[in-house]
Amino acid sequence: MKVGVLTSSRADFGIYLPLLSKLKIDPFFELEIIAFGTHLSKFHGFTITEIENEGFSKIHRISNLISNDDEQSIATSYAITTLKFADFWLNNKFDLVFCLGDRFEMSAAVQAAIPFGVGFAHLHGGETTLGSIDNIYRHQISLASQLHFTSTKVFSEKVIGIIGSDNNVFNVGALSLDGIEFYKPISKSRFYEKYKLPNQDFALITFHPETVNSSMNVLFAQEMRLALSYLSSKLYLVITMPNADTLGSFFRKEIEQLKKDYSEKVLIIENFGKENYFSAMYYSKILIGNTSSGIIEAASFGKYVVNVGERQKGRLQSNNVINSPFKRQEIIEAVDRALGFENYNGINIYHKKNSSNLIIKHVKQINEVV
Repeated sequence: MKVGVLTSSRADFGIYLPLLSKLKIDPFFELEIIAFGTHLSKFHGFTITEIENEGFSKIHRISNLISNDDEQSIATSYAITTLKFADFWLNNKFDLVFCLGDRFEMSAAVQAAIPFGVGFAHLHGGETTLGSIDNIYRHQISLASQLHFTSTKVFSEKVIGIIGSDNNVFNVGALSLDGIEFYKPISKSRFYEKYKLPNQDFALITFHPETVNSSMNVLFAQEMRLALSYLSSKLYLVITMPNADTLGSFFRKEIEQLKKDYSEKVLIIENFGKENYFSAMYYSKILIGNTSSGIIEAASFGKYVVNVGERQKGRLQSNNVINSPFKRQEIIEAVDRALGFENYNGINIYHKKNSSNLIIKHVKQINEVV
């Protein structure tokens, strides 16, 4: 069975990895990676090298992004992505293509395939993020897909409502958490030495723009910087840079200014990679920001999360999440509250054992292979 996997960013590639490692060694599958988006952007760390280092036999490379991130540029990138994938789908045939999540470029790649009758398996459909236009892209992808692998039962029900059918909708849990019960981080000394971290508590921080309320992003980015400026007196700040979203450059600018102002208290990382990011989460004191990893993954590491703003509004949350608006004082107060707790020891509602095996089982059963 010839299978393609669409990956447009460091984030989705890290989520895919448990599944990719099994598809690669299963003789039933002929696996090809389709890399595009920020993977081929030097501005975002040129993460195509991470894919190459995993040793996949065939990797397609499709350059589709333009450098600016205003609304017109995002729309133009969407159009360019659609045009390039129109050629790609014409010249490349697959029995099934995996797609994941809700990125605008992922949506464009999938929409371009509709006239060609490409069969898609969508991961993480049915989720809701009211503070991001990704909410629309995610549902578009679900409508264009034939197989649906969701992260909770609630999201399975949402997909059923979107597509009007319960055929081929499977709750398999969050793929990024596959095998998390056996996870071991790299050693603390090695991790701290690698990133030249001081021997003190640190917060792991990721902020993205709110793409629904984009006109407020200048203010939100400033409030973020001011809150983090104060918090740098309490914690070392390890900050991962935002993805290629609308007006993400505003957040980059404020983060870079924060680094200039507090150079001894701030570390900026363009791209950790999954192993190092999970190690950072494991050794961190808390998470701060508005990224999905705080909602989906942090509970499995026993971490409390200060989730800021409305980007993740609508996503189901475990009891480790403390929500705050984009106001500096309320962010600070939420962090103080989180620091007052011991490690989180409750459940992670996104965790289900053997996610990748469940996906492979369903794909084989649908193709009448046991």
